Amino acid sequence: MSEPESPRRPYHTELSGSWWLKHRYYKLYMLREATVIPLLFFCGCLIAGLYCLQQGEQSWLNWLSFMAQPWVMTINLLTFAASLFHAKTFFELFPRVMPIMPAPMMIAGQWLGTLAVAAFLLLLLGGIL
Repeated sequence: MSEPESPRRPYHTELSGSWWLKHRYYKLYMLREATVIPLLFFCGCLIAGLYCLQQGEQSWLNWLSFMAQPWVMTINLLTFAASLFHAKTFFELFPRVMPIMPAPMMIAGQWLGTLAVAAFLLLLLGGIL
């Protein structure tokens, strides 16, 4: 048996294109979501770098020259800052979703874990540590 149709029309709110500008929370949410834009450029650079590495020494050196340009370095610094902002907001939201211990301990543990992995990778790859 099918349900009878309701004579009422469903309620749909109308949102303007600037709905997210009305509250600070929504602005931060949209900023967090926008962190993917510089990340796409960074991922594209890494994929291009892997391709150039496969193509040979001259191609690799051209890629290194491209990556050393000031505007590319600026976008990569923006990407790094966006990634840190994204991590910060994620680490702050995580204890609300999975409250297994006090939030400050969870947030500190996540940052310590991030720093430990970064230090390990720097050591592994012969970085500055």
